[in-house]
Amino acid sequence: MTTPAAANSAAHPRFAEALEELGLGELHGRIRRFPDATRTAAEAAAAIGCELGQICKSLIFTADGSPVLVLMDGASRVDLERVREVLGAAEVTRARADLVRETTGYAIGGVPPFGHRTKTRVLADRSLLDHDTVWAAAGNPHAVFPMNPEALIAHAGATVVDVREQSA
Repeated sequence: MTTPAAANSAAHPRFAEALEELGLGELHGRIRRFPDATRTAAEAAAAIGCELGQICKSLIFTADGSPVLVLMDGASRVDLERVREVLGAAEVTRARADLVRETTGYAIGGVPPFGHRTKTRVLADRSLLDHDTVWAAAGNPHAVFPMNPEALIAHAGATVVDVREQSA
């Protein structure tokens, strides 16, 4: 049953319901909706007025054919070799758009860190913990929500790892 808060949320309906199921209904009032899409971390940071590193990117990869979600700060890139090592996989590649939608229920550019259609292994880069608040997609490219990174990682069921590319 859809709650009034979920029905009036700026979030994707599936994500709004997930917030209720997780006991996070108070986040509905903190979701910010933008008239223009914020599909990239840079667009989101500019619209919110926060640092690029405060954006939590939710990226789907495949590890030996199985989907895995990597949560990464917006200022960094995922090092696929590090992900491969962490997972003990033979091969890690970026997932195709159709697999992202099939796995999560959301389109690229709007994938939230939790509330997905299927249960997926989740890795969160330690860099997210450098911030008091991070902003993540709320199920569509027009909506984001703020959350303490420790809580976000816990609700995503993520394992904290070091998988970002290192500067030369």
